[in-house]
Amino acid sequence: MSRCPFCESELKFSAPGQGTPHRVVKLKRGMPTVEQALGRLERELEQAQKEGCRVLTLIHGYGSSGQGGAIREEIRAKLQYLKYRGEINDVFTGEHFSTGNGPGRNLLRRFPFLRQHSDLNKGNRGITLVVL
Repeated sequence: MSRCPFCESELKFSAPGQGTPHRVVKLKRGMPTVEQALGRLERELEQAQKEGCRVLTLIHGYGSSGQGGAIREEIRAKLQYLKYRGEINDVFTGEHFSTGNGPGRNLLRRFPFLRQHSDLNKGNRGITLVVL
């Protein structure tokens, strides 16, 4: 185990090309409660990091009536918190996953394989992309 010489935290390394670069996770599978979806999120993030995955597409839906979406809101809030803590690198909402805006273009430059993503340029509010 390697440790940071400054803060003594454990350093995690993954070999280039290790694991699948992208995975899709259906958090809304089985009509979970918010708490169940958050638990599934934590397990999936941990598993993806162990496997060396670089980007996760989370399918959380956008609410059964097309508005609201408690799971979407809580998942996105949790992801912003994890980003703030440095546990994930970045978060992109589906509605901004586009070749037409700066953050979307930068994401595609970093991960060209996402150009084949089925939700690119669709403004899908029911997904969120996470860069690990």
